[in-house]
Amino acid sequence: MGKSTNTGEMILDGLKTLEYRGYDSWGIAIKKGNKLEVEKKVGKIGDSKITLGNSEIGVGHTRWATHGGVTVENAHPHLDCKNQIAVVHNGIIENFEELKKELIKKGHKFISETDTEVFPHLIEENLKKEGFASSVRDSFNVLKGLNAFVVVYAVSKEIIAVKNGSPLVVGLGKDGLFISSDSIGLIKYTRDMFFLKDNQMIILGEKPELLELPGGTKLPFSLERIDWKIEEVSMGKYKHFMIKEIFEQPKVIRKIASEKDEIGALGKVIKNSRGTFFIGAGTAYYAAIAGAYFFSKIAQKHVNTQPASEFNYLEDFLTDESLIIALSQSGETIDVVEPLQRAKTKGSKIASITNVLGSTIYRMSDYKLLLNAGPEKAVASTKAYVAKLSVLLMLAYSMNSEIDKASEVLLKAADEIDRLLEHIEDIKRITKSLSHTRDIYLIGRGLSYSLALEGAMKIKEVSYVHAEGFAGGELKHGPIALISKNTPCIVLAPNDETYGAIMSNAAEVKARGGMIIGLSYQNSSLFDHFIEIKDIQEGSIIAQIVPLQLIAYFLTLLKKYDPDKPRNLAKSVTVK
Repeated sequence: MGKSTNTGEMILDGLKTLEYRGYDSWGIAIKKGNKLEVEKKVGKIGDSKITLGNSEIGVGHTRWATHGGVTVENAHPHLDCKNQIAVVHNGIIENFEELKKELIKKGHKFISETDTEVFPHLIEENLKKEGFASSVRDSFNVLKGLNAFVVVYAVSKEIIAVKNGSPLVVGLGKDGLFISSDSIGLIKYTRDMFFLKDNQMIILGEKPELLELPGGTKLPFSLERIDWKIEEVSMGKYKHFMIKEIFEQPKVIRKIASEKDEIGALGKVIKNSRGTFFIGAGTAYYAAIAGAYFFSKIAQKHVNTQPASEFNYLEDFLTDESLIIALSQSGETIDVVEPLQRAKTKGSKIASITNVLGSTIYRMSDYKLLLNAGPEKAVASTKAYVAKLSVLLMLAYSMNSEIDKASEVLLKAADEIDRLLEHIEDIKRITKSLSHTRDIYLIGRGLSYSLALEGAMKIKEVSYVHAEGFAGGELKHGPIALISKNTPCIVLAPNDETYGAIMSNAAEVKARGGMIIGLSYQNSSLFDHFIEIKDIQEGSIIAQIVPLQLIAYFLTLLKKYDPDKPRNLAKSVTVK
């Protein structure tokens, strides 16, 4: 909302910026006089134009179906009976069925299958006895679950946002007030932002007004400056964000190599903790596994590692001396947020390694470390994963007061990635040999085991080819039954203590007709294809991931899929 009258176009542009989060339908509502104009569609935005009129106030949303199928009726925004209240929503209203039954008894008509539609009708009901802001507050207070809403009312010049789970960020620019689920959606208009905390409601009118829920007590708030640049959220000369972000990795690594003081400070905290746990989800979890190997090998420090979604079930051993280190690109992943909330009730300390200033995980942490990788828009994480590996390597070396050595290793890794990217056509050629395969297997040992897991993740999430990563020693305990003639197997064989054993595993695959792609510091007669990764000690793992990312990318292009927006996936998973 603000001075501009082309609000609908601005919202559409913002939705396109946030497309990477994943969605299957979208819609926009604008205030026109004392009425609302709404346009909703199923599918991707693409080159869509909107036919809405001019307005200074509006709201839009990209929906990922949860309650109800992918239909125009289920798309957001959702309206009340009088079509004067428009609501967009992230989250799940856990008690929507009982609320819906009560509203139907009072004469409200529902047109969708969603839980979201309950909220505008609740507001409509409360407006019979109180004002707009109070109606939103009281309606929100009866909801169960983790939710975030933005509400427009046709007869008001205010927009109200409220949350207790999914992220919301408010931007204050010279041309108006803006709100988004991600700061990336706002940097075109402002870099001065405020991140709503749970159980806060903000009223955007002539002057923003922040309230604490459930009571509505007024709160002061201050803005934070986001340093990301416009060019960082555009593709520039690249065809896709994924390949752009792969090429940005050397720059990210070099930047982290220079951040010795901040990383060293967290290292001291970890060194003095009694019971340290790494948690993450998906790619962040695989980085956590690598971190456990780094800490064991370099710092001789035991660190427990667990998928964040399983950590709730293993919380009984947490104490007020425990340290939980959460890894997350977005800082909003609900599978990470929830166990951290539970850990805090036991007095455990929280450290976060995230990429987003002011995110939920960042704010709830006692110790904070930013990846500073810049915005990552491809759904499949690349540079944020490499940033996590780099930070974890630095932390492990800092435990031995060898952080300068870590910086040297990282700089060599960045140089090696630059060299690999100069030979991108060789990797593209190797990928063509995989174009008709149904299954790909990756094996590694030690540090490279975690890399096998992440490489398999990259391949399957963007190319939809079945890929599995294994610890090399586990191959003969079952998975080797899947190997037959020409079955592709990627073997990760760096110059470390695992080399002899992993090459024995490669020989087992070769003896059964498997086709071997070797990532190693030296070639071997076992390899059908060879990608050289120069020996840079523990930094080899950081360089090794790049050919796997490129194989995933080129395989996706061969299959004519979009590597930036894989089906069924969202960048920031904020719903359980």
